[in-house]
Amino acid sequence: MDRVNMSIAILPMSAEYNWNPATVGLIQSSFFWGYLLTQVAGGIWADTVGGKLVLGFGVVWWSIATALTPVAAKLGLPFLLVVRAFMGIGEGVAMPAMNNILSKWVPVAERSRSLALVYSGMYLGSVTGLAFSPFLIHQFGWPSVFYSFGSLGTVWFTVWLSKAYSSPLEDPQLRPEEKKLIMMNSVSKEPVKTIPWGLILSKPPVWALIVSHFCHNWGTFILLTWMPTYYNQVLKFNLTESGLICVLPWLTMAFSANLGGWIADTLIMQTIGFLGPAFFLTQLSHVDSPAMAVLCMACSQGTDAFSQSGLYSNHQDIAPRYSIGATNILVSIYISSLPIEGVLLGLSNTAGVLAGVFGTAATGYILQHGSWDDVFKVSVGLYLVGTVVWNLFSTGRENIGLTL
Repeated sequence: MDRVNMSIAILPMSAEYNWNPATVGLIQSSFFWGYLLTQVAGGIWADTVGGKLVLGFGVVWWSIATALTPVAAKLGLPFLLVVRAFMGIGEGVAMPAMNNILSKWVPVAERSRSLALVYSGMYLGSVTGLAFSPFLIHQFGWPSVFYSFGSLGTVWFTVWLSKAYSSPLEDPQLRPEEKKLIMMNSVSKEPVKTIPWGLILSKPPVWALIVSHFCHNWGTFILLTWMPTYYNQVLKFNLTESGLICVLPWLTMAFSANLGGWIADTLIMQTIGFLGPAFFLTQLSHVDSPAMAVLCMACSQGTDAFSQSGLYSNHQDIAPRYSIGATNILVSIYISSLPIEGVLLGLSNTAGVLAGVFGTAATGYILQHGSWDDVFKVSVGLYLVGTVVWNLFSTGRENIGLTL
């Protein structure tokens, strides 16, 4: 909710402060500056002091940054950019901390289901944030979105402090038989003490992951941050309509991500995850009705979600011995003891976050000097590059020489 509210609020904010598209793109990308900084740090802290404290700190930090957003905007653009980057710092520790907690609390056989349940909260949060933001803006003004959503973090934090524990060993109310069951079935992977960077970076499938992650996230983050603006400027939907219509692609993504999980071939899934969005984005310049444009956008994001069963799952395919149980998680333990899959995910996710930094900012620059067709052409081009790289160099084979 806190991440997507800016994509709605940016419309009245840019009108009030007379921001041009390039400035809007800079503001949208500033979140990723901080988000990039704490990917590995969040895992280090969780491994050192426990996931409970790190996740609690992250939520409080980004909730304060969210609540301070209106104040920063009134002070000036530099203050707003800093506050948005600070919000990214807080959110950057969340997924590593969550993974750290789940790895201690959930038996291996149940981990995939628990992760799917936990991460479905991101889809639900996006839907909720996009649905409620227009209502709050109309009733109380755009600052209310940041004040209300930010305050929810303090409510969550109060419950979290009293109810959560980093591991079963710390929970005094856990029954002995339940604690024994969890501990017996939570198998720790043997860590890799020395990371063979040269070996890892010499493998074409590794570079295929890195390049594909960048190409994929460029389009994904543009859709995440800029679609309400597209609906408003191009399709002429008002603020409420833009927010509600943005819900549809997220629901489609939730369905497609789970559907793709039933199909084992990651190479085919990622090809769909690239060519599907590319095809539907190219159709936007040919449709002549808002309904068809919305349908194309929903189909674009729906097919994009097949990447959950494509490049994200491929980390586990090529380094199964060092699997950390879920491939769509950020780096979650201290770098010197990262399993090989965690290293691969850290490398490719860094490229993915950089796509968010450059993609959202570049979109604003393109819109100031060009059109939405140009924005979509860049995304389509990167999707096609990703398709070629993925199919030429990626592999679903279990051993590519990374087994140490």
